[in-house]
Amino acid sequence: MNRLQNKVAIITGGSSGIGLATAKEFLVQGATVLITGRNQDALDQLTAELGEKAFGLVWDASLPGNSSHLSDFVQANFDSIDILFVNAGVAKFAPFEKMTEAIFDESVNTNVKGAYFTIQALVPFFKNGGSIILNTSINAHVGAPSASVYAATKGALLTMAKNLSTELISRHIRVNAISPGPVDTSLHSAAKLGISDQQLSQMNQGIIQAVPLGRFGRPEEIAKVALFFASDDSSFVVGAELIVDGGMSMG
Repeated sequence: MNRLQNKVAIITGGSSGIGLATAKEFLVQGATVLITGRNQDALDQLTAELGEKAFGLVWDASLPGNSSHLSDFVQANFDSIDILFVNAGVAKFAPFEKMTEAIFDESVNTNVKGAYFTIQALVPFFKNGGSIILNTSINAHVGAPSASVYAATKGALLTMAKNLSTELISRHIRVNAISPGPVDTSLHSAAKLGISDQQLSQMNQGIIQAVPLGRFGRPEEIAKVALFFASDDSSFVVGAELIVDGGMSMG
């Protein structure tokens, strides 16, 4: 129960879904955890519930230059960090012919640009060693209607994991990626996805049929994989991807 004892972890987009489940898992395992989100009231409530080793920061990965706001907070509150889980992201879907520049820019700015410069801003705070985990998606591997832009951003994160590994290995910082399949989170809602309730229902039926296990994943199941990459259990794993999709990619 102490696989992350005395370690400091940062989880972007940690106020709900996979990020929150991972924060809870890391705390149980002994880590001090900083979560970021966009709502101060929600963060205040969560950190109070999570306990004294939990910190919260209002922060938006998509805003230009905002990485310095995060790094300033880290410098003021921690001597160093050991783990970074790059989880903040958006999932916007639209048919190719209806895709807009606004959706494209929001997706790329948050999922790719935001992730890249978050890592750049926080790497100086790592001791020699540590783990960076990128939350990608099964959509980087499988074709799906209306997912072209989302899939492109997640594919970019996969290549980022491999290439950054080569640059950071001299500091013994391991960079790896998790590619979840469909997971039951607030992100997977009609409002968040920009579709109707009927479209969401049809989508869900199709997804479940495509998953051999016959269900959506749970955030806690992804958190266990993040724990593996964050802990010394994965000390010889670098530039790797672990697909967690209930068998969806087998077909």
